[in-house]
Amino acid sequence: MTRATRSIIGLFGWAFSLGFTLLIIGGVVGFLLFSHYSKDLPDFSQLSKYDPPTVTRLYAADGKLLAEYATEKRVFVPLSAIPKRVREAFLSAEDKNFYEHTGIDPSGIARAIRNNVINYGQGKSLVGGSTITQQVVKNFLLTNEKSIERKIKEAILAVRISQVYSKDKILELYLNEIYLGLGSYGVAAAAQNYFNKSLDELTVEEAALLATQPKAPTLYNPKKNYEGTKERRDWILDRMHEDGYLTQIETDNAKKTPLTLRNRDAAEVAHADFFAEEVRRTLADMYGSNALYEGGLVVKTTVDPTLQKYADNALRGALTAYDRRRGYRGPMTHFPTTESWKDKLAKFTRENEYQIMDGQRLGVVTSLNEKKAIVIFEDETQGTIPFALMKWTRKVVADGVLGPAVSKPADILKLGDVVLVGPISEEQKKLVAGVDFKKTWDLQQIPEVNGAMVVMDPHTGRVLAMSGGYAYGSSDFNRATQAKRQPGSSFKPFVYAAGLENGFTPSTIILDAPVEMSQGVGLPTWKPQNYHDEYLGPTTMRVGLEKSRNTMTVRLAQMIGIDKVINVGKRFGIYENPPREFSIVLGAHETTLFKLTSAYSSLASGGKQNVPSLIDRIDDRHGKTIYRRDIRDCSKCKIDAGATPDLNALPPLPEDNREQILDPRVAYQMISILEGVTTRGTASRAQKEIGHIVAGKTGTTNDSKDTWFIGFSPDLVTGVFVGYDKPRTLGKKETGGSVALPAFVSFMKDALAGVPNQPFRIPRGIRLSRVDLHTGLPPDDTSGRIIDEAYISGGKLFIPGNGVDPKTVGTEPEENVENPPFNPDAPITITNRPPEEQARPPVVGTGGLY
Repeated sequence: MTRATRSIIGLFGWAFSLGFTLLIIGGVVGFLLFSHYSKDLPDFSQLSKYDPPTVTRLYAADGKLLAEYATEKRVFVPLSAIPKRVREAFLSAEDKNFYEHTGIDPSGIARAIRNNVINYGQGKSLVGGSTITQQVVKNFLLTNEKSIERKIKEAILAVRISQVYSKDKILELYLNEIYLGLGSYGVAAAAQNYFNKSLDELTVEEAALLATQPKAPTLYNPKKNYEGTKERRDWILDRMHEDGYLTQIETDNAKKTPLTLRNRDAAEVAHADFFAEEVRRTLADMYGSNALYEGGLVVKTTVDPTLQKYADNALRGALTAYDRRRGYRGPMTHFPTTESWKDKLAKFTRENEYQIMDGQRLGVVTSLNEKKAIVIFEDETQGTIPFALMKWTRKVVADGVLGPAVSKPADILKLGDVVLVGPISEEQKKLVAGVDFKKTWDLQQIPEVNGAMVVMDPHTGRVLAMSGGYAYGSSDFNRATQAKRQPGSSFKPFVYAAGLENGFTPSTIILDAPVEMSQGVGLPTWKPQNYHDEYLGPTTMRVGLEKSRNTMTVRLAQMIGIDKVINVGKRFGIYENPPREFSIVLGAHETTLFKLTSAYSSLASGGKQNVPSLIDRIDDRHGKTIYRRDIRDCSKCKIDAGATPDLNALPPLPEDNREQILDPRVAYQMISILEGVTTRGTASRAQKEIGHIVAGKTGTTNDSKDTWFIGFSPDLVTGVFVGYDKPRTLGKKETGGSVALPAFVSFMKDALAGVPNQPFRIPRGIRLSRVDLHTGLPPDDTSGRIIDEAYISGGKLFIPGNGVDPKTVGTEPEENVENPPFNPDAPITITNRPPEEQARPPVVGTGGLY
């Protein structure tokens, strides 16, 4: 062996020894690093109990999406429900060797090292080369910290969980947890947010677009970086072809497809913001914020989108109509010059969060002449405001005092004014015939006054619509449920109901005349007055309520005692612990529209207590029903297995187990009187304009600060409140009939269109007798207006706690009624019997104060 050969052998031996030594050292170092970083690693057993935060969804009664609440918008789906093309897109984009490696991919790491060397030289950011398994570790168990220590821990955990969990389990975790931009967590939520599709509806190019997001959701936002996102999508499609998932033709066709996002169709979404917010508060109270925002609840609400739209339009229309009666308050702002108007208008719009309705626009006045004003909009189109539509703008400078007359647009507007305009109505078109309606606008303004509307089903208490104000965006304060205001005369029906259940009849005569009441030593005497300070003298109870006579109401409360009135108010849920003051009978104690409408709902349902509900059913994330509004039993709704159903039988009905809080006959008497309110009383326009039988009551408080109308048809109850948020007078001549009633009329006209006109249902134990409206006596040839009055004809009155079974009300024979003949010399006895069976009803309330 030559010396050269021996040298070469020695050199190889030295190299081998060095390599072996380095290998041992590396192994020791690796072992030490592994031992060091293996300490205090997170427990990955939590992955077996994956229960991610998922979105809670609210649905309207017709199944339309109402609202979503989530800290992370996610819909969990098992891997078996994720289409193959979606899985393949993510595997090609993120980890093509996913099903082969043991949690870390050496070839992927090598590629990352090579790319990082190139990127470093070019000044580009470094890439990580993480596998899907490593991303699961990072998302579930570690932080996003960029450090060698985190990467080592990530690799160790990736190998460990690959030994414990199946590849399918790891991929399922990844596809449900990963953030995919646009507020979407997981592929199911992303499919809905990007394309308004379920996963099984996605095309291959749509799946590839979603797969662009894990790398950099901000960078590959298709709305902001179309070209970059398309380039990344097309690269993924090529990778899918290389990996054998797509043919060349499929790949080419997919790459030709532009990026197209799709929002939910308007027809698929219900709009009821105040209602949804009230449901959100309810859910938070029931289950807590964590369940609301992370629990994935599926909530079926009671809201009817069609009725909600009618309610929103009716309330806004009434608020706008009242606001216009007060005149024009001026422009939104004014630009001293119209130079650079577009930039100024854009800046003004950005800095001011005005709640502008659909169809309304902001424009700048650029020209004025005798007949019209010209405005220009941000898109540089122009519109015309005819002077014929500006007549309403004359200001009210004081209550009942008008400002200067307006004779031309320049009396109202100035060049540079920023004004709010909206489409003209069909009625307005009649005033400006011959113009281009597409370019003709109505001068408008956002009302200062506000209000609310609530719509309920009187048979169930289900809330069908709720508008808590003119618009939700400017404030989420719900005036239907949160504003406590005095109901005024809209509380009176419950005072009269207390009288009826204590023996009075609709024909009982009560004196309508001035009355005084002592409020205690050292306090001024209380002297309630009628509206306009007019008095009718001896008047039937019916007329007293139809005409809303204050002094008659006070006298009635004196006769029966204030405690009985308070008892009725508490029974119907209007008040909880009201003060024991007589002013309460005139509606001087505060309540909410929601409570008052619910009370009328109970009245309309025949005295059955209605518990208002906004939610029909709640299912948890697994589909299990955890709440159901209607829990009534229906034994006849089920048939035994093998039994033959009777196809001719009427549908079975569950038992009505609502509590009876008022005698149904008394409830009908009150409904009958309230029907009179809408035909000849303070709301006499209602039935005529609506074209259906309705009942209801107006309400107006002192100084006209609060105005109300609560009314109902046999199957629909609607409450309206209008007033300023910071209470102030609406005007001396403004009442519930002039301000709130128009909203009720507008809503009911829409809601009852096409519905058969039906009378109110008459319970057993009611006799209708023809009487004189003004005297309550049987009619004769000289009688005035004749009506069919409702009287109780059988059985004792049911009052909660008096021992009478409400189920037997109205079933006892008429002759069993305890009602002695009228004796003019005996103390006053008030009876609830038809007038032909008694003498003239006594005049009550004339003996001073009670």
